[in-house]
Amino acid sequence: MPRPVTSPAICTSSMETARCEAVGARDMPGTAGNIDAKINADALKRGYDQISKASDAPLPVAAGYLIRHLATGRDLPPAAANVMDLWRGFIEDQAGGQMEDLQELLADQSQFAKFARRIIQDLGYGDQLGEDPDDLDDESEDQAEDSQDEDQDPDSTGQDDEQDDQAEANPEQGQEEQQDPSEAQVTMDDMADQESGEETELPEGEAPLEPPAPAPVSDADPDYTVFATEYDEEIAAEDLADPAELERLRDYLDQQLEPLKGAVSRLANKLQRRLQAQQNRSWEFDLEEGILDAGRLARVVANPTTPLSFKVEKDTEFRDTVVTLLLDNSGSMRGRPISIAAICADVLARTLERCSVKVEILGFTTRAWKGGLSREKWLGEGRIQQPGRLNDLRHIIYKRADAPWRRARPNLGLMMKEGLLKENIDGEALEWAHRRMVGLPKRARS
Repeated sequence: MPRPVTSPAICTSSMETARCEAVGARDMPGTAGNIDAKINADALKRGYDQISKASDAPLPVAAGYLIRHLATGRDLPPAAANVMDLWRGFIEDQAGGQMEDLQELLADQSQFAKFARRIIQDLGYGDQLGEDPDDLDDESEDQAEDSQDEDQDPDSTGQDDEQDDQAEANPEQGQEEQQDPSEAQVTMDDMADQESGEETELPEGEAPLEPPAPAPVSDADPDYTVFATEYDEEIAAEDLADPAELERLRDYLDQQLEPLKGAVSRLANKLQRRLQAQQNRSWEFDLEEGILDAGRLARVVANPTTPLSFKVEKDTEFRDTVVTLLLDNSGSMRGRPISIAAICADVLARTLERCSVKVEILGFTTRAWKGGLSREKWLGEGRIQQPGRLNDLRHIIYKRADAPWRRARPNLGLMMKEGLLKENIDGEALEWAHRRMVGLPKRARS
C-alpha cells in the first residue's frame, strides 16, 4: 500500500482524542452512548460512509478510531467503522505489536504520548516527528549532573583544596609573593596613604565615571528579567528551509485554501473597497498661469473684465500606512489553527498590498522545547534562584514591510513545517514587533 500523505501532529491529536473518549466511556459508562452519537454525526457530516478506497480515508482519523475501538471494545458507528476498516490491516501490520499494552497506557498521558510517537514511527513518519522533548530534557539534566560531578575531583587532597580556597579568597596575597621588595614597598606606602584618609585628586572639570545602568529587557515591565539573550535569534523564514521545501509546504497550504477560495475572494474584494487608497494628486486653482480652468469660463463670459483662471496639478503628501501581522507559532497552534492563521495572513497581505498598504508578517516561537541552551547554562551554573526567562527565543520574519508579496508568498508555507511550532513568549514578541514598527522611517509608519 502506498504511503499516504498525512501529518504526524494531526495523527497524534487524533489518537489523544481517542484516548480521552475511551477513558470517559470506560470510567463513566453513561457517556459512552453520547460519545458514539457524536462520532456518528461527525463521520456522516464528513461523508465517511461514502468512502470506498483507503487513499480517500484520512489515516489519522482511522488510527484514532482503531485505538478507541480496541480500548473500549465497543463497536463504532457504521460510517466511522468504514474508515477504520479501510486502514485497519495496514495499521496492524505496521504497528500491531504496540497495541498490546494499550489498556495500561490509557490513564498515563505522558506514557501514551510516547506510545503515539512509536505508532507514528512504525507507520513510517518518524522522520517528521523531530526530537522528543522529554529526551531533550533528560539530556539536559544529565549534562548538568555531569558538570557538577566534574567540579568535584575525588583525587584532590584536603590541603590542596584549602590552599586553592585561600588563593581564591585572597588573590592579592599571591600577587604580593611574586613582587620584588621595591614593588612591595611601594604597595605598602600606597596602602598607608589610603588608610590615612588622603584622597586622590581628579583633574578639574572631570567627575568620576559611573558604569551605565543596564537597559531594561522590557519597556512594559522594568522588573522583567532574562537569564541569557545570546541564544535568542531573529531569522528570516527563508533561512529555516530551502526553497524547494518552502514551495512544497506552500503547495500544501494552497490545497487547504482551495475550498475557501470563493468566500475568500468575496471578503478580499469587500475589504479592498473599504480600504481603497486615497488619490495622491490634486489641483490648485485661481492661478495666473497653468492650464486653463474651463469650469470657470462662465465668469469670463458674464463679465469680460474678469481675468482668465488657470489651474496646476500638484502632488499631495500621502501618508503611507504599515500593518504588522504577528502570528503565534506555538505548539498549541498545531493543525487547523496554524493553517487558518496562515490563510488569514495570506488574504490580508494580498488585499492590503492592492490598497497600497505595506504589510509586515512576523511569527514568534522558541528554538527548543522546555528552555534550550539558556536552560542548560542555568543548570550548569547551579540553578540560581529567580533566573528570569530560560527560553531561547526564535522570532521569524515571514515578510518585511518593504518586500513585495510575490517574493514573500512561499514563506508562509513554513508554518506547515513539522517541528517549527514550540513554545511562545507573547509579551517579548509584542515588544519586538513594536520596536520594528518604530524603527521604520517616520513617513512609512504614519
